[in-house]
Amino acid sequence: MAKGQAKLVYVCQKCEFESLKWMGKCPECTAYNSFTEVVKAPQRAGSPRPSANGTSTGATAQGGNRPKSITKIETENFKRLTVPIGEFDRVMGGGIVPGSLTLISGDPGIGKSTLLLQVTAAMAETLGIVLYVSAEESVNQIKLRAERLGLAPERLYLLSETNLNLILEHIQQLRPSLVVIDSIQTVYLAHKERNPGDEELSYGFSTSGWDEGLGPEMTAAAGSITQVRECAATLMRLAKKQGVPIFIVGHVTKEGNIAGPRVLEHMVDAVLYLEGDRFHQYRLLRGVKNRFGSTNEVGVFEMRGEGMVEVSNPSQAFLAERIDGAPGSGIAVTMEGTRPILVEVQALCSQCYTGVPRRTANGVDMNRLLLLTAVLSKRLGLPLGNQDVYVNVVGGLKIGEPAADLSVAIAMVSSFYEAEIDPKTVLIGEIGLSGEIRMVSQLERRLAEAAKLGFSRAVYPKSATANGRPLSLPPGFTAQGAATLQEALEYALVKKEGTHRKALGRKGRSQGQTNPPHPSEPRPEVDEFGNDLEPRPEVDEFGNDLDPTNEEY
Repeated sequence: MAKGQAKLVYVCQKCEFESLKWMGKCPECTAYNSFTEVVKAPQRAGSPRPSANGTSTGATAQGGNRPKSITKIETENFKRLTVPIGEFDRVMGGGIVPGSLTLISGDPGIGKSTLLLQVTAAMAETLGIVLYVSAEESVNQIKLRAERLGLAPERLYLLSETNLNLILEHIQQLRPSLVVIDSIQTVYLAHKERNPGDEELSYGFSTSGWDEGLGPEMTAAAGSITQVRECAATLMRLAKKQGVPIFIVGHVTKEGNIAGPRVLEHMVDAVLYLEGDRFHQYRLLRGVKNRFGSTNEVGVFEMRGEGMVEVSNPSQAFLAERIDGAPGSGIAVTMEGTRPILVEVQALCSQCYTGVPRRTANGVDMNRLLLLTAVLSKRLGLPLGNQDVYVNVVGGLKIGEPAADLSVAIAMVSSFYEAEIDPKTVLIGEIGLSGEIRMVSQLERRLAEAAKLGFSRAVYPKSATANGRPLSLPPGFTAQGAATLQEALEYALVKKEGTHRKALGRKGRSQGQTNPPHPSEPRPEVDEFGNDLEPRPEVDEFGNDLDPTNEEY
């Protein structure tokens, strides 16, 4: 290939590894079928490369930004922009920072576009001109959705465009206070060499199109790793130079990760995830990265016909359909940032009729469920080896902290023995491998939230009051500290006569199957092989009791 000509290379869409020929497996990241062809134009000698703030690295000190002392930098006019939607404002850390680039992602159909349309409409009422750019829908389709949501602000401008060069020109002409790009995987940059007479905009971009100094010729298709990276870098320079906040929507892969290069998440200032079950009405907005605030906050929304509605009291919403006294149902108090949320944890233990029992977790970590199952089997002697175990967190909430361990474990025991958990009791604590109940953070705030929702009892780690530390309780609220899982079971389960489970009833039991003792009952004596020394009732080949005097059966 002659010098100065464009060359054809193959780039891995996962790790950006370049090869002169196509390969089925990337030698760098071992991904399969990830190479796409890209035509790269040669970089001209002496061509400047831009920095993140829009200036060129080859520029002189007079033309570029100069270093400033931190004591001389003014921030009085650099304040957050308050979002009228409180749950969104909470996740953003108290408002939108001017000049920030925020990435919001989530599963298809989860409500990303609906939420951002509501945010832009609310900001247009209070902030000024807002531009919503969609590369996937026409302006008429967006208008129909806005009418369904009852949104019609005059200063909200809609644009349907996929060419980022033209989008930048519209931004320069309109000068909006907020920009939304939906989505980053569907816009592209088109290479067009800059003429000497082109006008330089205050944003730092050329009116004739893409400045040749900003990168190689962009011949890759929209959504490719090169296009996503360069488009995000261009929007970042725009945001930093002009001080306009920009939101970009990102697609996700089938594994649930953000599509495109990993560097995309490093470039932006904040990464938000909108999650939830599509068949549930609740949506959770989490901040997994935020340079200007906490990443532990969560916003709760309810999907309705009029759009995403804020849920001011998520605990009450998650417990609205709870049945008091149902076996296998426990209440956990989890902390989402600074907000305590009460959720119902359901467990179901069912006889396994296959060779390998199932373990299914929805809303809790699978590894955590396996750990708790092993602790219950080893420390309490719970025979779960022939039981299918299912655990579900009601409402689609995903619990990541270990403070919900106690509620999950007691719910499993409650389901196994068909024993009732006190409906006015909340369960708080982390469980260790030795069966001990470990301390959790912000215990008093959790108890105060439980008292507001009408709960009157709590089982918590006994170590919270060790060394004479007082525990402040709400009026009329009682709390019982437990050092071990066995103690927690005694306090949480309702004691009734004959609470030990009668297996599968009179006619459904397999031959030789015995009823395990309730946790509060003494365990039967066994020999060195673990066999029960107490005589068992005689049964026929169908498992029916042959002793008519045995009232238990």
